Amino acid sequence: MKVWKVGGAVRDAVLGRPVSDIDWVVTGSTPEEMISAGYTPVGRDFPVFLHPTTKQEYALARTERSTAPGYHGFVFHTDASVTLEEDLQRRDLTINAMAQDEAGVITDPYGGQCDLKAKVLRHVSPAFAEDPVRILRVARFAARFGDFEVAAETQALMREMVRAGEVDALIAERVWQELSRGLMEAHPSRMFDVLHECGALSRLLPEIDADWQQGGRVADRLRRAIDLSARRATPLAVRFAVLTHQLSGLDRTASATHPASPTALRALCERWRVPSDCREVAEGVARERDAVRRSSIMDAEELVHLLDRLDAWRRRERFKLMLLSCDCIERAAKTAEDSMPLPSPARLHRALELAAAVDVGAVAMRATAQGQRGPAIAAAVHAARVRAVNAYLSDEPND
Repeated sequence: MKVWKVGGAVRDAVLGRPVSDIDWVVTGSTPEEMISAGYTPVGRDFPVFLHPTTKQEYALARTERSTAPGYHGFVFHTDASVTLEEDLQRRDLTINAMAQDEAGVITDPYGGQCDLKAKVLRHVSPAFAEDPVRILRVARFAARFGDFEVAAETQALMREMVRAGEVDALIAERVWQELSRGLMEAHPSRMFDVLHECGALSRLLPEIDADWQQGGRVADRLRRAIDLSARRATPLAVRFAVLTHQLSGLDRTASATHPASPTALRALCERWRVPSDCREVAEGVARERDAVRRSSIMDAEELVHLLDRLDAWRRRERFKLMLLSCDCIERAAKTAEDSMPLPSPARLHRALELAAAVDVGAVAMRATAQGQRGPAIAAAVHAARVRAVNAYLSDEPND
């Protein structure tokens, strides 16, 4: 029995990057021996055990083969005869197919260290083609290591996988998992570059691929905006909203009798089961970005109407994320020829602070005492909020 540290922990140690999660592989052992040594079995699909003290996961070395298209089925084989090299061969990229023993000696049968030095993302073996999730993983690693390039042979293999329809069989949970992790990397635009180059973006996110197809200023502006959101360490909801901001939002003309038909943004969210927090911020940004952009020149009445539409009174955190998204978008799009001043998040935040400070209960009581009901009371509250914001705007310096 021998224990090896494998995968990302070895890769990051070689790169001198912080190591967080550690994957362990055990060779020359059996489930019975692991249990006898005090390990607790937890693996459902293949033998994985919890260390008796650290509770970290230790997996027996294994081989695998695909039994269905996409990510729907694999058969695993594991016993004491499976070698470390066989286990590493099933991994996605050479930089993730290294192992380190307890003495610190690295085993690198597929040239991972050379590819790290050359800054290349290269698949380990033809078995890469059995799992289309690996296309997304390659794209995600390109987003993490922004100066790495995808090897020509790996790019060709991914294109062939797309042509064969492998990505069409991916399940929503895995797609969103990889996309969301890629968006949280340091260079998220690289993920979409890689997916576009191999043709996967047009199959998974045709709404986004349309921007990459246009190229030029359209694609560059979106790249800058996404990467700016990463440099500012924004949460996932902001990065997703920035990515999708050029898709149409909800139809403002919809009514109970004429409901809105699914928009491109809504269809994307439903297809990949995007979480509601990301979806709501993205829909708000797509719908109101132009209005937020004009907020720097809006009067008090317009500002309060905008706050109403954004439901800023009840959803303060969502409002904050929407403004942060819009700020990234506008700063990335700003050109020397653009005379429109950048919208000031501080102006909208201050307007909300003052409008929200209005004592709605007191205003409603006065309106009720004057015989007003329903819509008239709501109008009185609105007017009070406008007055509060207008007092603030009156003190703004005139340029």
